[in-house]
Amino acid sequence: MIERPLQIGKIKLENRVVLQPMEGCDCNFDGSPSELTCEKYFKAAKSGAGVIWFEANAVCPEGRTNPRQMMLTKENLPKFKALLSQMRETAKTECGVAPIFILQLTHSGRQSITPMIAYRNPVYEEKRPVTDANIVTDEYLDTLPEKYVTSALLAVEAGFDGVDVKSCHGYLFQELLSAFNRNGRYGGSFENRARLYFESVRAVKNAIPSDILLTTRLSVSDMVQKPYGFGTTEQNELDLTEPDMLIEKLVEEGIQILNVTVGNPYYNPHVNRPYRKGGYLPPETAKTGLERFEYIEKHIKERFPTLTVVGSGLSYYRDDLFEQSERQLSEGICDMVGYGRMWLAYPLFLKDYLKGVFSPQKCCLACSKCTELMRAKQVSGCAVFNDYYRKLYKEI
Repeated sequence: MIERPLQIGKIKLENRVVLQPMEGCDCNFDGSPSELTCEKYFKAAKSGAGVIWFEANAVCPEGRTNPRQMMLTKENLPKFKALLSQMRETAKTECGVAPIFILQLTHSGRQSITPMIAYRNPVYEEKRPVTDANIVTDEYLDTLPEKYVTSALLAVEAGFDGVDVKSCHGYLFQELLSAFNRNGRYGGSFENRARLYFESVRAVKNAIPSDILLTTRLSVSDMVQKPYGFGTTEQNELDLTEPDMLIEKLVEEGIQILNVTVGNPYYNPHVNRPYRKGGYLPPETAKTGLERFEYIEKHIKERFPTLTVVGSGLSYYRDDLFEQSERQLSEGICDMVGYGRMWLAYPLFLKDYLKGVFSPQKCCLACSKCTELMRAKQVSGCAVFNDYYRKLYKEI
């Protein structure tokens, strides 16, 4: 199953493997890919993956989560064009594959350098205090669909095959989905809370050519208790009532690929990255998190059979990585299998598997040191198998 091609609209994916967006915080200050960024993506190009999903790309300077976050602009467009061109040549030469490139468009909201929040959230503010002055106005939110369109058109010009209107992990669009207690056009009712997300998706769809994939990476649930999280009850139990309403509308708006994630890594990192070892003691077992991913993905596939679903959480597996991936594909839990931490640790995991030399010992340890580096305001990568990042990790 994993090697089987997949046709989505006018685009053919050569296999079912997705390299998930992994933010490195390592671009140049103008948002263009640095030497370190390019090194990471050249490794991705050698992997043989059918889809390389680029990391979070800020649609505006104030929406950057750090001064070195990726940000495609008119001025640095040539650098992105050159990177994609070289990656395509590398993929063709190294593995005979023509990967699809998707750019993730985002506004970091509460996690921006200067926090820009949808509403006051006491759960999140225990770790990062803010004031009412950080609440963004309706007038400011009104300007964002145009910024997403500008970034999407630049992505097309750079050579990306698809764009991701991102709503996950507690960033601005995702936080608005739980803005039950916000007043105005973007708070209260479901229609208001989802308004900006839908308007941005619609604006991007109307602006880009029909052969460009329209996608989204969505936190189907924040796993934070209502009214401070989306897709949950007041007892912090999973509730897919509103996520189903949301996904139904996204399909109507033209979303072709839904890349599933869960949780908020700034608050409950074990939810979206099931955890194996290290200094952090999660309040639930990895098995619980992995079963949650499968339950949600299967639910979505059964309810929305025409939607292409990317499964997540698979980087946790080591010895049975591909057995678990093949099982999920064959059982119809998802259409594509996504790996995040895995490709940072072991970029050639798929290529080696197809050659019959896959090594579980090189696989991600699920220790989240890559996340710890990012939270420490450092460039991020695998601090176990990469000497450069291991040295950085020891320093912090």
